[in-house]
Amino acid sequence: MSLFAKKLLSVAATVTALGVLIGLYVADWATSYPKEITATSAPANSGGVNLTLEAVAAVGAKYSPQHPEWVSYLVRTGGRWVRSTDYIVPANSVVHVTIYQYDTPTGLRNPFLSQVQGTVGSTEVIDGKTVNSIPPEEASHTFAVPELGVFVPLPGASEEGKHPCEEAPCELNSDHRTISFSFRTGKKGRYRWQCFVPCGAGWYFGNGGPMQTLGYMDGFINVV
Repeated sequence: MSLFAKKLLSVAATVTALGVLIGLYVADWATSYPKEITATSAPANSGGVNLTLEAVAAVGAKYSPQHPEWVSYLVRTGGRWVRSTDYIVPANSVVHVTIYQYDTPTGLRNPFLSQVQGTVGSTEVIDGKTVNSIPPEEASHTFAVPELGVFVPLPGASEEGKHPCEEAPCELNSDHRTISFSFRTGKKGRYRWQCFVPCGAGWYFGNGGPMQTLGYMDGFINVV
């Protein structure tokens, strides 16, 4: 076999191997796409639907064997916590959101996002206290739906807490903050939501990994 033929065969083998790796990556992404979770009906006197979430510092091997150390959101459905960031809510309705925040502060790079925007009353309730903003340095995550004008900063749990949650699922006996707010949906559509706090530890400027992966720190609000 000539030298040229050997080089050509080597290139072909490399290209084939890369093709296989890309195929495996795409297959893994497709099969790990978060399933849709339907928000639960709210009591008749409040109307709308309820969405109960928790934000955790480490999702753990139970929910993510590949990335147990990644920060993540989980949603409550059927009496259990599920790792999904893809939610179904009705059009022209009110979504009542409760978030149990177990992660500690990271801080916002843009102080503007420390203001509550797009919620009913332009406020959120943190541990029973109604506010319209938080100190930027206290933010751990955000719940933001830019197309709906919704930006909600989430303060972190105390770094000096005696009972931190090590990994999901986190329970109420661990140190946490309780945040609630409501926002209105409009017409049907698929709206992206995400965290704007750079919480992807170990990634360039904190913006990689879970920050850019569906099922962790971003997802979709499906208005139907």
